[in-house]
Amino acid sequence: MENPNSTVAVLKTCPETVLNDYIKLGEMAGLSGALDKSKTTILKDNISWHLPFPGANSVPWQLEGAIKSLQNAGLGDLAAVHNDTVVTDPYVGGRLLKLKPVYEKYDIPERYNNDPEDLKWSVYEPHSSMMVLDKIFTSGIKIPEFFIGKNIVHLPTLKTHIYTTTTGAMKNAFGGLLNTKRHYTHSCIHETLVDLLHIQKEIHPGIFAFMDGTTAGSGPGPRTMIPHVKNIILASSDQVAIDAVAAKMMGFDPMSIPFIRLAHEKGLGRGRIDEINIIGEDISDINFGFSVGDNMASKIGDMFWFSPLKVFQRLLFHTPIVYIFVLASAFYHDRLWYPLKGKKIFGKWLEKTGWGELFKNY
Repeated sequence: MENPNSTVAVLKTCPETVLNDYIKLGEMAGLSGALDKSKTTILKDNISWHLPFPGANSVPWQLEGAIKSLQNAGLGDLAAVHNDTVVTDPYVGGRLLKLKPVYEKYDIPERYNNDPEDLKWSVYEPHSSMMVLDKIFTSGIKIPEFFIGKNIVHLPTLKTHIYTTTTGAMKNAFGGLLNTKRHYTHSCIHETLVDLLHIQKEIHPGIFAFMDGTTAGSGPGPRTMIPHVKNIILASSDQVAIDAVAAKMMGFDPMSIPFIRLAHEKGLGRGRIDEINIIGEDISDINFGFSVGDNMASKIGDMFWFSPLKVFQRLLFHTPIVYIFVLASAFYHDRLWYPLKGKKIFGKWLEKTGWGELFKNY
C-alpha cells in the first residue's frame, strides 16, 4: 500500500538538462514542504574518496542542482558541512571533485567537522531508545552542536558498499554525525545507521535527499567500483524509502538489507517497495544487476569486523594500532589501486562520456 508521505521522485536526465531536472525533481518530491524555511539548511555532500572517481562521490551538477532546487523552493539560507575520515581528506576532495567552486559560486559557507574552531562537539542524549550507539560510546554520543535545529539535505550517490550492500541517504549521516572514531561501529553498522536516523529526526526540523545516479557504482564500494552511466536522479524526504528504491534499481531486495529493514520496522520510513509512492520514471522493470564483491581492503575488514577475530577489535581499533590499518588502507587505495586501475577508469569516463565532459566544464 502506497504511503503519500513516502514519495520518491525518479527522473531520467542528461548533461544538457540536469540542472533544470534537479529543480523539477525537488518539486516532484515535495521539497518545499519537507524543510523549515525559517531555518538554515545544511548541505551534506558525500566525499567517499578525495580522488576523482565516477560514482564514488557527490558530483558538482548534483550539488548545483540541489542548490538551485532549494532556492527555487524558497530555502536560501544554506551552509555546507564536510566530514573528515581517517582515509579521506575533505579539503583535497572539495578541490579535486570540483565541489568547492560550486560553493564559492553561490557564496555558501563551508564548515569542517574535524576543526574544533568550526564545529563544537557535545554529548547528545537521544530521546529514542538506541540499538547500539549508547553501548559503543559509553561516555556519551557526541554530535556537532551546529546540526541541532537546522534542516539537512543529503547528497549521496547511487552505489554499492562493502559493509552495507548499498549506501545512500541513511549512510550519508554516518560521516556528519559521528567523529573520526566512527569506525568503532563497523561491526554493527546497520544498527548504527538506524540509531543515527533516530537522532536526525530529533535534531533536524526537516530532512531531504538528492541522490545522483548519473554514473552509478557497482562492486566493492564506496571507492573501488565499476562505474555505469545510468542517467538517473532521485529525491525524497523519506531517507529509508529513497535508499530502498535505489537498492531495488541496483538489483537488491531492499528488505533483505538490514539497515533498510530495521528502519522500516521501527517506523522511521518505508522500506517495502509496494508501500512507497514512486513518481516519475517507472522503475518496475529496472534491474541494474549490481553486485558488491570484495577487494583487498574489504577482505581484511571482514576478517576483523565480522569473523570470530572480531574479539580483537578493541585492541586493534581502539588503540594506536589502528593507524597501521589506516596507513595500509591509504596505501592500497591511493598509491596502489588508483594509479594502476582507478586513474585509467576515471580518464576513460572523463573523455568518453557526456558526464565526463560536464565534469571538465566545472
